[in-house]
Parts: sequence; structure tokens; C-alpha cells
Amino acid sequence: MKKIFTDKKIPDPGKKLLLLLSAMSLVCASLVWYRHLVTGSPMYMFLLWNLFLAWIPFYVSALLQLFKQKRRVSYLLLITWLLFFPNSLYLITDLIHVGRGSDFPRWFDAILIFSAAVLGLLMAFISLYRVEQFLETKMKQRVVHALMIFILFLGSFGVYLGRFLRWNSWDVLHQPHRLFVSIGERILYPVEYWYAWGITAMFTVLFYLIYFSAKKLPGYLNRAKQDLE
Repeated sequence: MKKIFTDKKIPDPGKKLLLLLSAMSLVCASLVWYRHLVTGSPMYMFLLWNLFLAWIPFYVSALLQLFKQKRRVSYLLLITWLLFFPNSLYLITDLIHVGRGSDFPRWFDAILIFSAAVLGLLMAFISLYRVEQFLETKMKQRVVHALMIFILFLGSFGVYLGRFLRWNSWDVLHQPHRLFVSIGERILYPVEYWYAWGITAMFTVLFYLIYFSAKKLPGYLNRAKQDLE
């Protein structure tokens, strides 16, 4: 597997990262199936589909690294990645299902959904970092930084569309007219739809803080290690 990261501050995870994420996915899937077998309820089976969707932007961003020299292909992959990127972030909203309509231990449900949410955020931010590295070969760093914030804003709006309006990524092709009307109404009448933009802003700030803090973490850990030596 080719190197994923090129920034010297962040080590290349390579196959170890892929194995780790695959193992986490297997654990999440096992917890879902265990709960289904014990209770006979398919209540959390939707997490399997959500996890599958979360993997799509992760792999598309890897393809973006492979085809970065081919302009048309890379930009097509970038658009595809942007359409599916909110699916990885979306998993954090599944936390609302903890303890709903079930006598099964809440701590188990909390661990199940929290592990899926963490996995989704990991794949989202790894894929976002790959995209950031790609864009830095095309634009100035300040412009890319602004684009990262804008992408997180779009991703947060996508989370809102998915969680509250129940739109999906493929509705861009399946129901484009209805989707664009729904989006257009919220753009044209922001005051009337203040709740939509409030939710979007909240998630944007949250994702921004997590992503840019995670980027700084390796440097902090290296300095802490040097201080201890």
C-alpha cells in the first residue's frame, strides 16, 4: 500500500492503519450481530450500512492520492469524495439511539454506537487530511485552510440533511430536484430555517476543533517525549 501521508509531522500509518480500522469495523459489526442474536431485534442493524458508507470516502481519498497526477480523474474523485464525506461524520449522530425502546443494557448500546461514531470520525478526518494534502499541491496553504473549514461546513450541513431531513448521498442522482429545492429553501430563507444553520454551525465548530487538534497532536507528543528524555 502506498504512503498515505506526506506531512513530516504525521507518521505514515500504511497497512497498520488499514488493519486497525478494519479491526474496529469488525468489532463494531460483531457487537451489532451479538445484540441482534441475543434480543432478536434488528434495531441497530442500520449501523452496518452506515459503516459501509463511511468507508467510501476513505477509499476514494486513497484513490485520489494514486491518481493525483491525472487532473480529470482526480477532480472527479474529489467531487465523489465530497458527496460521500458527510456519511463518515454522520455516525456521531447515531448516539441519539442509545437506550431507545429497549430493555437491553444501555452501557452495551453506548459502547456499540460510540465505537461506531469514533470509527466514522477517524475515517472522515483521515480522508480529509488526504484531500488537504492533495489541495496543497494545487493551492496556497492559507487557501487550503479556508477550504478545509468550508468542507467541514458542507459536511456538517450534509449531516443535518441526513439526520433531520433524511436525505442520502445518492439522492443527488435519484431525486436531484427535490433535494436541491430543499437545500435552496434553506439558503434563500435562512432566518426561517435558523435551526438548520444552527445545527450546521455547531457541528462545523465541533469537527473543526477535533480535526485541527488531531493534526497538532503528533507534534505535541513528540515534544513531550523529548522533554522526558
